[in-house]
Amino acid sequence: VAAAAIPNGRGPLGLRVMAAGKDYFTDKAPFTSLDQLAAARAAVAATGRKYMVYYSERLHVESAVHAGDLVRAGAIGRVIQVLGLGPHRLSAASRPPWFFARAQYGGILCDIGSHQIEQFLFYTGAADATVRLAAVANYNHPQFPELEDFGEASLQADTGASGYFRVDWFTPDGLGTWGDGRTVILGTEGYIELRKYIDVARNRAGDQLYLVDGRGEQHMELAGKVGFPFFGQLIRDCLERTEHAMTQEHAFKAAELCLRAQELAWQAEQG
Repeated sequence: VAAAAIPNGRGPLGLRVMAAGKDYFTDKAPFTSLDQLAAARAAVAATGRKYMVYYSERLHVESAVHAGDLVRAGAIGRVIQVLGLGPHRLSAASRPPWFFARAQYGGILCDIGSHQIEQFLFYTGAADATVRLAAVANYNHPQFPELEDFGEASLQADTGASGYFRVDWFTPDGLGTWGDGRTVILGTEGYIELRKYIDVARNRAGDQLYLVDGRGEQHMELAGKVGFPFFGQLIRDCLERTEHAMTQEHAFKAAELCLRAQELAWQAEQG
């Protein structure tokens, strides 16, 4: 069962789906509370069903897919840091009321920050991480008092790698797409930069990958050249009860860390 419910309804819907004997595939963020996550963990253990998450900014971006292939092949050595930028265009007039209700969307780190934490875990090969810093703010939208238009977090992986990301709702109207999403992956022998959706003022096509290593500099234009293997792998996983597309623990750990980051940011906000 695939679904994209309002965020705070995704966990409860997943419990119903798994109780009915079906696997569940939901949009991010998969939960808005740690209690929802705990309930889903228990349901997966009890039913043996899958609770998979559409972390689209890695799974559905060809440059991000190819970056994973390069990292696994050792192209930049051991990954020691991942930097992520996740700006989005607000387009407030087109948003439903729940978008501005904190209890329903879960906070900016829980919501669009989930992409950044998932890819941090993936590219570093980490099984766990600690949230070192987290902050949220509403800098410019007082008419929506529960909106968080800015968020940032810093993490330390169990591999020793560090990560920092910023997410926001400040994409200017002049940009040719909804957000200038970028990722920089630093390794011991080189680095990769992803310009996922646009190469500003140079190329409106996304999926631009830059690789620098000991042999030189490379620029790869990857739109239409890599594909999206996750989806076929997920279908096979559901049929064969394997975990090639994404492990259940990885999906849940990314969700857990974004919830913990959000919780830490709210604690800091309250003083």
